[in-house]
Amino acid sequence: MTAKDDENDGPVTEREVIQGEIDTSAEETPAEEPVVQPVGAHRAPEEEEETSVSEDAKKAFGAELESLRSELDERTHDLQRVTAEYANYRKRVDRDRGAAAEQTTGAVLTALLPVLDDIDRAREHGDLVGPFASVAEQLTAVAGKLGLVAFGEKGDAFDPNRHEAVAHQTSPDVSEPTCVEVMRRGYSLGERLLRPAMVAVADPE
Repeated sequence: MTAKDDENDGPVTEREVIQGEIDTSAEETPAEEPVVQPVGAHRAPEEEEETSVSEDAKKAFGAELESLRSELDERTHDLQRVTAEYANYRKRVDRDRGAAAEQTTGAVLTALLPVLDDIDRAREHGDLVGPFASVAEQLTAVAGKLGLVAFGEKGDAFDPNRHEAVAHQTSPDVSEPTCVEVMRRGYSLGERLLRPAMVAVADPE
């Protein structure tokens, strides 16, 4: 046995024993497992602050959306009111324009009624001949296109709203007040009476 072998086989010192125990303990110690935080555990302050900010943002967005809806409804009501007012204005203007046009036409036709009376008398006496007859027919046609309507014929039932009675008599041939003679025809323009007919009326006996 050599001196080297004697060194290896010599007594084990306390230091070597302690070192061996430390090495064995290090090998047997298991690896540290990750810590799993249970559900519902307390959140970190940063997470709580982020959640609070998110909730505040949602509330602010909801309030702003409600405000916009309210403003939109108000503007819609304003638009509907203006549209209705404009429609009523147009109707009123059209009605006034139509009334003004009818009034002007009525004034012109009323001024022509004496001429039409002369034409009627000339027709009754047989004087409506030649070029004068052509002019008279054209004038009557134009007046008719403008809406002038003549009324008042012998045999019509007497209507105090449309006839002016200048003579009265009785007759066994009628069962109600009747126009038996027309001195002058009446004229109307649409629903407007321009002139009543001048008639003689026969009442039942």
